[in-house]
Amino acid sequence: MSEPFNLATHFLDRHVTEGRGDRTALYVGDRTVSYASLTALANRAGNVLLDAGVRKGQRVLLALSDGEEFVAAWYGAQKIGAVTAEVYPFLQPKDYAYYLGYTEAVAVLADAVTLPALREAGATGLLVTGVPEAQLRPGERPFRTLVDSASDALEAAPTTLDDVGIWKFTTGSTGAPKACVHTLRSPLESFERYAVQVLGLREDDRVLAVPKLFFGYARDLVALFPFGVGAAGIAFPERSTADLMFGLIARYRPTVLVNVPTMMSAMVAHPAAAEQDLSCLRMATSAGEALPPELHRKWDAAFGVPVVDGIGSSEAYHIYLSNRPGAARAGTLGTPVPGYTAQVVDELGQPLPDGEIGPLRVTGPTIALEYFGDPEKSARTFDGDTLTSGDLFSRSSDGYFRHHGRADALLKVGGVFVAPGEIEDCLLGHPAVVDCAVVGHEVDGLVVPRAYVVVRSAVSADELKTHAKAHLAKHKYPREVVFMTELPRTANGKLDRRALAVRP
Repeated sequence: MSEPFNLATHFLDRHVTEGRGDRTALYVGDRTVSYASLTALANRAGNVLLDAGVRKGQRVLLALSDGEEFVAAWYGAQKIGAVTAEVYPFLQPKDYAYYLGYTEAVAVLADAVTLPALREAGATGLLVTGVPEAQLRPGERPFRTLVDSASDALEAAPTTLDDVGIWKFTTGSTGAPKACVHTLRSPLESFERYAVQVLGLREDDRVLAVPKLFFGYARDLVALFPFGVGAAGIAFPERSTADLMFGLIARYRPTVLVNVPTMMSAMVAHPAAAEQDLSCLRMATSAGEALPPELHRKWDAAFGVPVVDGIGSSEAYHIYLSNRPGAARAGTLGTPVPGYTAQVVDELGQPLPDGEIGPLRVTGPTIALEYFGDPEKSARTFDGDTLTSGDLFSRSSDGYFRHHGRADALLKVGGVFVAPGEIEDCLLGHPAVVDCAVVGHEVDGLVVPRAYVVVRSAVSADELKTHAKAHLAKHKYPREVVFMTELPRTANGKLDRRALAVRP
């Protein structure tokens, strides 16, 4: 029989029962939200969801901006044993229509930002916050009003570690997003193995994340893992920009910055980068996409804040390969997180020698049960507690892993496979280049590398080609260079290579 475990009780309620209710759990704007206040708000939210008909094992979809209501609703849903799923608050109606149909959620939470698009997507019976009640349509209910009048007493549902509790969506960078179905064991194991044993989170930490909380990488590191040690997270509803991040760092003085390479590049390239005081940060994490070694070096030179680069996935719940604080090796993803094993394999699943490139087979305690509604893809990807990644890796003789991009992103140029990331890192080494991406482009039936670059100062395409030729094998230089003001990104902040691949 599985061990009893309620996520909200473990990560939130126990601080109140153990006498730490007055500690700060969240910083939101000018407010500090204590564990006691957040627990009471989560209980009220859970009661509202129960009144709305949500029962154990049913899905709740959160389409909310970041803030205490997002966090309270998430924990309230968890406490009653519901299954939580979250979506980006700046999607188009067609995207919301997909998620509404796919999740068949019993309750959908919206706010002033997401309500118009959700309505256009055909959503009905929404629980809405941040919108005057007079503006609600028939069937829509005022979530915050209901929460404020609900009881703050709520009995935790009798859930266990093996109950399904969380849906984590894939990014959709290679197709329609799919939900990776996780039991409640996944967040607990990830907290203990990554947050505690790798990052060493402690009770005096304040964690600020660049990505929004719908993205599990950020949500867990702001509003789950810190709660496990009695620390605090920082939530803000605005879209993340370099200016905003510098301002939030100055205001809250966080100790941990949850970052992504795109924002690291923007912060390094900011005209006022040299004036920023980031001395409060004891480390920054990086995940979501590969961190080019050249960008890592630029970050170190600009800010001197240690970067803990790692890789995780919705399929594995969170980070499974990571560098260690104070012992990072630029250009690598470090070594397996405690409790995980990783092997580079060939297309038949046989282990490859060190140095060779192939898919990664990961075994650990947080592997998803399935892709919801896609048994064929599930069978190809999951085998019990083992996951076969769609990305390509290599392993050094001393156990450090490198990422070589997705298998479907490799380019065959002149009969030889080329990893776009190698060209991208080379171009980032040019002082004029702020951001870049390389994709394959067909010319007269042949695939050639095309580089899309964002620059901070004037530079010609020929200069960049010459730079690449001087640092790469001859066949790897980009045959075409396209200048852009910014690169397309998915909602999770990852480079949208599909959007570039379809450009003429």
